[in-house]
Amino acid sequence: MTDAAVDALGSAVTVGAPSTRPRWLRRLLANRNVMAGALILLAFVLAALLAGALSTHNPTRLEPAARLQPPSARHFLGTDEFGRDVWSLVLHGSRISLLVGVTTMLLTSVGGIAVGLVAGFSRRLDTVVMRVMDGLMAFPAILLAIALMAVRGSGVWNVIFALSIVYMPRTAMLIRSTVLSIRELDYVQAARALGREDAGIAVRHILPNCVGPLLVQGSFVFAYAILAEAILGFLGVGVPPYVPSWGNVIASGKNVIREAFWVSLFPGVALTLAGLSLNLLGDGLRDLLDPRLRVQ
Repeated sequence: MTDAAVDALGSAVTVGAPSTRPRWLRRLLANRNVMAGALILLAFVLAALLAGALSTHNPTRLEPAARLQPPSARHFLGTDEFGRDVWSLVLHGSRISLLVGVTTMLLTSVGGIAVGLVAGFSRRLDTVVMRVMDGLMAFPAILLAIALMAVRGSGVWNVIFALSIVYMPRTAMLIRSTVLSIRELDYVQAARALGREDAGIAVRHILPNCVGPLLVQGSFVFAYAILAEAILGFLGVGVPPYVPSWGNVIASGKNVIREAFWVSLFPGVALTLAGLSLNLLGDGLRDLLDPRLRVQ
């Protein structure tokens, strides 16, 4: 057999061989929304982790002589009215935004799972718990967050606490609805007939079915938390003004928007891209995890 024939046979075997990648991984990599959102989000994560190395100036250092300078080789994104480098402010501000977003997402997920499971399994507590959740959701999210911040004061962890209280009811109601749709299924009734306790049934049979909706909801809570943190910072009730955050930087540029538009523009662009990445990720995960939307 000639070398050309061997090469041709090897190519045919390679083409005809089944892929070693799991089906879920192939579908994940083929979803454009997931990949686009993940890549943009990864860029922000790397920027936050490497902010110290990528920054060209100290973000908290005031340089009155360099105030309101346009973008240049020395100041990539210009300076604000205090002479602070906007590029460095945006990089360090990503740390605050991601910290608030990730922590709020985790707290709302844990709290929502606990409340949703209790409400879904206990008919006596369901009415009481859901009325409390309805009461919290009756308030506009940002107004409730402002009220909680007014009580607790400014600070990163107070922002996280306020946003967790605001968005937890939505996750709790999602988990409750999932529990109500599953608890009457045959395999759950069979587990109960075998003497399994409700806690064991919830962990072993109910909770795994909540993972898909929880992932999608978590991505949107992440995006909402980043946006809400920026709004609170813009209004002056979020993190302290001296802490670099996207909301604080946007707020610092509102008084000089005509002569120095770049102060508010670039952190606004970063905020928009971060929200877009998480929305793309959430939409893609929904398409992948919803059986009704799967492409066979």
